[in-house]
Amino acid sequence: MLITELIRRGAVTYADEVAIRHADQALTFRETDRLSNRLATALIAAGVAPVGARISLLMSNSLHSIPMDFACAKARLTRVPLNARLSAREQAQMIAEAGVTTLVFTLDQAERAVELAQACQGLGLFALGPAEGLADLLALAAGQSGDPPDRRAEPDDVALALYTSGTTGRLKAAQHTQASWSAMAANILANLIDVQPGDMMLHAASLIHASGTFILPYWVRGGVAGVLPGFAPEAYCEAVRTWRPKALNLVPTMVGMLLDMPGVQQADFSSVESIIYGASPMPRGTILKALDLWGPRFRQYYGQSEAPLCIAVLGKADHVGPKAEARLMSCGRVSVDCEVRLVDENGDDAPAGAPGEILVRAPFAMTGYLNGGALNRETVLPGGWIRTRDIGRLDEDGYLYLVDRTSDMIVSGGYNVYPREVEDVLSGHPGVREVVVVGLPDDKWGEAVTAFVVPRPGIEPSADDLMAFARAGLAAYKAPKSIRFIEEAPKSAVGKLLRRAVRDPFWVGRERRI
Repeated sequence: MLITELIRRGAVTYADEVAIRHADQALTFRETDRLSNRLATALIAAGVAPVGARISLLMSNSLHSIPMDFACAKARLTRVPLNARLSAREQAQMIAEAGVTTLVFTLDQAERAVELAQACQGLGLFALGPAEGLADLLALAAGQSGDPPDRRAEPDDVALALYTSGTTGRLKAAQHTQASWSAMAANILANLIDVQPGDMMLHAASLIHASGTFILPYWVRGGVAGVLPGFAPEAYCEAVRTWRPKALNLVPTMVGMLLDMPGVQQADFSSVESIIYGASPMPRGTILKALDLWGPRFRQYYGQSEAPLCIAVLGKADHVGPKAEARLMSCGRVSVDCEVRLVDENGDDAPAGAPGEILVRAPFAMTGYLNGGALNRETVLPGGWIRTRDIGRLDEDGYLYLVDRTSDMIVSGGYNVYPREVEDVLSGHPGVREVVVVGLPDDKWGEAVTAFVVPRPGIEPSADDLMAFARAGLAAYKAPKSIRFIEEAPKSAVGKLLRRAVRDPFWVGRERRI
């Protein structure tokens, strides 16, 4: 199956129904389809879009986000989205590494776009709207036919090169084809949510990451994308009240912010049937509080940029009942269209119940990293298996539990300690808003388990209180040797906690970092 074929089917079937809402604007399926045709044809006519070319998009969530993504697929281009929250240096590095020569941007990103053009020799700019001295892609598109461009997509066309939010500092872009991205849409519909015509999902996170994976499955089923420019708790709740979406897609940080918002108990969430979360682990305290407020409307997915979206799913029923307390810390059961293996450090299958690195084989997996070289050989294994670099275990009922990342494991006194396990315990303390656990250099232990804690407003737990709380729920060797209080926990551009940003400064100047 092709992205372009799914777009065509949605446009034909739901032509005059609303497909996208943004602020007080809306586009129907037909309007979105024809606008994407015009945008694709305008890029081709401008001579900047040979088949297979990579084109960068620097776009805030807008009415044009989805038509622009569709245009790239129809023109047989590889879109290389740039997260607007990254620095100019990081964005320029991605543009250079990907060999991009054209950048399309929304008007609020005009200053950064010009800065990037100055930093990246030969980079051509196209604005989505009037910008002084720059080509206006919307104006160029207005002069083109609304018919599809004269290009026939192929299953192996690389449609997306997505730079991941990994925390190792290694620049890598997961490549997805027309076929793998279409398989991802089927994966979401088969495992996570049953979309009906007219159902809306509300999007506040950037559409270039996990939120954007829901666009195609909703489109092909006649669903609506409610697109917000960003996330602010009060504005988000007002959008839920007025637009009445059936589904929300949130990262755990957003759930926590909503729960901390004064008056959230009175917010009207009566239309919401499903609250989908993922992208990073959900602290136990947060999900328990959310369930208490909103009830069992939650669904969790576990996936990666390398294999979006659902490697495993924890359904609504798993969030309640006698086994919920344990299962809330799992990722759920493996998706029906996905295979998972757990392997030891030698690549052999781990014993039943024992932790091992998660390997994935699925039709929605990436083909490899752009210019991956040795990294591809390390990651894409014989037989089509993809290394996730996550450590997991499977219980007797088939639920997958993430233990940690291979790169984050702490070795303290000869024992392996997985930071997430410690974080899960500490996050259950009422005085902890966020916590990051890392290993710091220690002459006695090699690495000392250390917790960096952001206190919850109005509550000031002491280090002794938190250490006692941790020791009550953990083996002694896993409990933090010290607690340090911080104002904010460093996060990636998509809200993931950055353990390495906390850890690395303490290891500067040492020959070894373990």
